Amino acid sequence: MFPVCRSSHDGETRDRTPRHSKSLIFTLISVPLLLHFLSAEALTFAVPETLNYDLTWTGIKAGEASLEIRDEGSEMKIISTARSAKWVSVFYTVNDVVESRLSKKNPSTGQPVNYKINMREGRNRKNKEVIFDYRNLKALSIDYLDKERAEVEIPARVFDSLSSFYYVRTLNLEVGRSVYVTVFDNKKVWNIEVQVLKREKIEVPAGQFNTIVVKPLMESEGIFYRKGDIFIWLTDDEKRIPVMLKTKVKIGSITARLVGGTY
Repeated sequence: MFPVCRSSHDGETRDRTPRHSKSLIFTLISVPLLLHFLSAEALTFAVPETLNYDLTWTGIKAGEASLEIRDEGSEMKIISTARSAKWVSVFYTVNDVVESRLSKKNPSTGQPVNYKINMREGRNRKNKEVIFDYRNLKALSIDYLDKERAEVEIPARVFDSLSSFYYVRTLNLEVGRSVYVTVFDNKKVWNIEVQVLKREKIEVPAGQFNTIVVKPLMESEGIFYRKGDIFIWLTDDEKRIPVMLKTKVKIGSITARLVGGTY
């Protein structure tokens, strides 16, 4: 059987639970899932959809990011990018591209078949790929920089850390009620908790929105190494558009605010 690592409420390790980790947008990133969920699939996001963000560091614009999902016939493709502003790149270059390709065999959110991460953040580099084999219930994880390959058992329904977020967007989210998601990441199968915290009205460059705030407790590889909790503001409607994210990094905090797109 495949090992399942669970995320705890207080951040302590239980069953080899990861500490809060590395990415900002991956938990849009995000932050992803076979759901051991308390709510049922109900809502939907638009396909195609493009979301553009400004990234600010302690109130100063530090870069730009985007999330895009495309219809490619029998498949869908999700692309996440983040790039540092020129002034930041002088001392800390960020250039991240993450892709998740999904089969449409699952009618609601698709089933990931291929996941790629190509990341540069300062001195940190990652170039990895995951190939999902549902016939044999295996995932092949490839690290091109370290020249490592590992085959891991997976359940019949699992998501990568990028597509998992789109799955969460389809759920009925109720304040005070967590949902749990199964995701393959870092050569392990994780049972990830997503806490649903509160409703809040906020304003970002794209406009004013009624939102529902969620807090994923997950480990993902991606943008801006995190040192604390990450919070995501989703529109409180059927689209669940992520309009803002906020997280701590090594120094200060990073906020992503929606500035535009097609949605």
